[in-house]
Amino acid sequence: MRNLIAAETAMAGPRPVVFSGPSGAGKSTLLKRLMKEYDGVLGFSVSHTTRNPRSGEENGKDYHYVSREAMQAGIDKGDFIENAVFSGNMYGTSKAAVQDVQARNLICILDIDMQGVKNIKRTDLNPIYISIQPPSMAVLEKRLRDRETESEESLLKRLHAAQVDMEISKEPGLFDVVIVNDNLDVAYGHLKEALNEEIQNVKKINVSS
Repeated sequence: MRNLIAAETAMAGPRPVVFSGPSGAGKSTLLKRLMKEYDGVLGFSVSHTTRNPRSGEENGKDYHYVSREAMQAGIDKGDFIENAVFSGNMYGTSKAAVQDVQARNLICILDIDMQGVKNIKRTDLNPIYISIQPPSMAVLEKRLRDRETESEESLLKRLHAAQVDMEISKEPGLFDVVIVNDNLDVAYGHLKEALNEEIQNVKKINVSS
């Protein structure tokens, strides 16, 4: 019930867009490119997490880094639209993060995992659901290993989760658009096409106001 109330509160403003896909699929790269090209049209919903920041990440920009106790307290109070646990760390999207973006008449971008997608499916948020997928597990493994950011154990867990993610993404009706990122420029073209109608609507409103 708390999730439904959260979603209803967050409905005012342009229709949000939910992005999901396994780590290494190129989702972050595509999102950064999209946000740069459509600055003033799109707004990024900054998620909360209990994991430690990676090198180069900034608190409040990449994630809101919080303690497990603080995160659980927010969930218990109904402050989150969705929340999930991955590799022992908690992740979640707060009502405030979405409302902040929508209040500025921007399309709210939510970058969440498959658990979060299924949670949001049970709410009234009514976003556009887009899945970014790698061309194969072999390509994904190479991308993740090239990062050199985690232990072998952590990497294997991530690869297993990615395989499950790739299978679930094929479920009929779960995503409005599934983009296979084999070529970054081609994938970006598909992404822009999928969002063109919403982007043009926001541009019209901004011009008229």
